[in-house]
Amino acid sequence: MKRKLGNPNFGKLVLPVPAVLTEFEVQVRRMGLAKHEYAASAELRRWCERNRNRVYVPEWLLEEWQIAVEPLFTDVA
Repeated sequence: MKRKLGNPNFGKLVLPVPAVLTEFEVQVRRMGLAKHEYAASAELRRWCERNRNRVYVPEWLLEEWQIAVEPLFTDVA
């Protein structure tokens, strides 16, 4: 059997990839916070301090709380 060369999907419609929530967004929804309430939430701040090196936390929020992120963090379990 002869092998076909090239991309078999060439010229076909590319479907958009569905947006997935970040872990930060999941926590914010679970806590029921609006964006203007983020900086005032003690519970969110504690969560961000624990997870700052593991998941995405908006930079503006880290700056607001003066939380530093370790650039070369490795999660050793």
